[in-house]
Amino acid sequence: MKSPLRIEKTASSALVFTAFGLLAVSIAPCLAAPDVNAATTAETVESSNQGFSASTDLATAGYTTESTSTAIPVEETSKVSTSAELSLITQEAEATPATLPAISPKIAPLTAKAESQPTTSDAADLSLTNTPIVAANNGQSLETTSASVEKTQTDVRSLATPTKTTTLDSVQAQALPSENASDQTLPLADPLEMGDPEAAEADPMGQVTNISQLRDVQPTDWAYEALRSLVERYGCIAGYPDGTFRGNRALSRYEFAAGVNSCLQQIEKLIAASTADFTTKEDLATLRRLVDEFGPEIATLRSRVDNLEGRTAFLEANQFSTTTKLFGQAVFGVQGRNDNDFELSNLRFEDQNTNINVISNVQLSLFTQFSPRSLLLTGLQAGAGNTGPRTFNDQIFLGYEGDTGNDVVLSDLTYRQLIGNNFAFIVGPEGVNPVNVFRGANRVESAGQGPLSRFAQRNPIINTGGRGGIGFDWQLGTRLSLQAVYSASRPADSFRGGIFGGNDGETAAGAQLVVSPTNNIDVALQYVNSYSPFGRLNTGVGDDIVDFGIFSGSGRSPISTNAFGASLEWRITPRVTFGGWGGYTTSDVKVGSGTVETVNWMAYLNFPDLFGQGNLGGIYVGQPPKITSSDLPTGRNYPDIISKGGLGEEGGQPSSTTHVEAFYRLRVTDNITITPGVIVLFNPLHNDDNDTITIGSIRTTFTF
Repeated sequence: MKSPLRIEKTASSALVFTAFGLLAVSIAPCLAAPDVNAATTAETVESSNQGFSASTDLATAGYTTESTSTAIPVEETSKVSTSAELSLITQEAEATPATLPAISPKIAPLTAKAESQPTTSDAADLSLTNTPIVAANNGQSLETTSASVEKTQTDVRSLATPTKTTTLDSVQAQALPSENASDQTLPLADPLEMGDPEAAEADPMGQVTNISQLRDVQPTDWAYEALRSLVERYGCIAGYPDGTFRGNRALSRYEFAAGVNSCLQQIEKLIAASTADFTTKEDLATLRRLVDEFGPEIATLRSRVDNLEGRTAFLEANQFSTTTKLFGQAVFGVQGRNDNDFELSNLRFEDQNTNINVISNVQLSLFTQFSPRSLLLTGLQAGAGNTGPRTFNDQIFLGYEGDTGNDVVLSDLTYRQLIGNNFAFIVGPEGVNPVNVFRGANRVESAGQGPLSRFAQRNPIINTGGRGGIGFDWQLGTRLSLQAVYSASRPADSFRGGIFGGNDGETAAGAQLVVSPTNNIDVALQYVNSYSPFGRLNTGVGDDIVDFGIFSGSGRSPISTNAFGASLEWRITPRVTFGGWGGYTTSDVKVGSGTVETVNWMAYLNFPDLFGQGNLGGIYVGQPPKITSSDLPTGRNYPDIISKGGLGEEGGQPSSTTHVEAFYRLRVTDNITITPGVIVLFNPLHNDDNDTITIGSIRTTFTF
């Protein structure tokens, strides 16, 4: 039995060497870890799928519930879309990509996905059904990575702290052994334990460089990390010749002194090596001379910094608004088409609008955020120039045309509110229609950043609708969403129009169901019911006038139209997208009897990031709206009068127009893109007697 005195003066080897570790930490903390790289940050690269949201034209703007930016919507512009960006009130770009992609005139998802802008990438993986009506935030922040800092602290902590796998029993074992425990664990006849120098020399301890050389030390041992640090970091721990450490045996005062001395010597070597390049007095003197020499320059820089701080404070105190942000888009296009002839009512005409001209269109949007869940969007537009009138048919119109004679007009005035996490509504006297409420399946839909022609923007049946009204976007599930809208063309006119149309007002009510069966496929089904007292569909493309009775003495020809559409987009790879749509309308006249039917279709290929990040290539082939059947009373059937030169007998168009378009958007800077392209129309006006039309265009878009 060992005496109490002997027990008090002995401790397990593992416990003592843990104390060595703590001592090493206190002496040389600066050696515990490598230098921290303060420059370590996360960087993001914009891709062409994130940028252009299906709901607005200004693809680069964004707005968050807590932060800033938003895209700018305009009546005739398209949406900018990335599946996650579709939002009406507060898409969260910080979640963005997705990409979400930008708040737009479209009611897009409230919950962020993260385009986007049109730009390829992660946004492509987010489905259009992931988020409801809100503004997108494209802002990005750089954050210093914490991983490097944590790494620098790990080794220091490991010298003094057991690993996380420490159990209750091992924690209790850290205490000095009791008298009974000493009896059981300390051998009575061990000469090293008794401090016999001769015995120690007879059984010398061998130096080890790796903890794995000690075969009786296991990772589950409570002092494992401390021993590993002393062995592998400081190299001051020795083992027995048989490859054991014997951590449970008692330690003599001689062994303790030898161990401490070995560790202190090793620490001194490390400190000497690490301070070899420290600054000397001569270095400090040189630095002082440089400071004196460049004193005037340093003072100038200090003055400039003070001036900048003062100017910043002034701007903050006199800013336009703390709640309103301004975003804009300016489009300049140069275009022209070949000389051509066409027939109307068996009369031959020459196209008089073939000269090369310039079209401009500027849109400004003010986003006022009242709370993280609501905002007011005010849009202004001014434009000049057009491709010239094309009698009774709008097949040649370009997407960025918006001729106001350079007068500034109100293009959007809507309030958008998020209710709960999955439902949002939009209401306003201007800018509420299917174009701005429905989520667009084509994620590059945009008058400033997408296809050049108006027809290639979206299914024409979505263009039907008015100016003011109410709509909503409801996220029914992870891959399912529903949008609906009611709009009137003259909501402010109490005499000729009003909210419900009146005598001369046009109205439209419609819904769209969006389904994303996979992350790469979006399917949208549309239905719109509209009324027009002027015998037109209001698609703005192709056969828009369907009842020639509008040219009768009364100037009225009321019709009611049911329009059905389906759109598909399949992102085959991040750089190849296939899509298309089909549309069908059937219109019943209100004076007399009869029905007119039209059909349109489009197939396209988009190539995001083609030859460079942010670029976009596109090929579109389709048929603009065409009257396939018309059985109105004689004298009112459009195809027979215009295309065949008849008296207005029943029947459809004699042939079909084929629209072929190719373009390439080049991203010059983050805020400037140039898009050259060509459009070819075979059998214009759905009449094979007309000459083929070729249109060339170069569009330049500035976003700010």
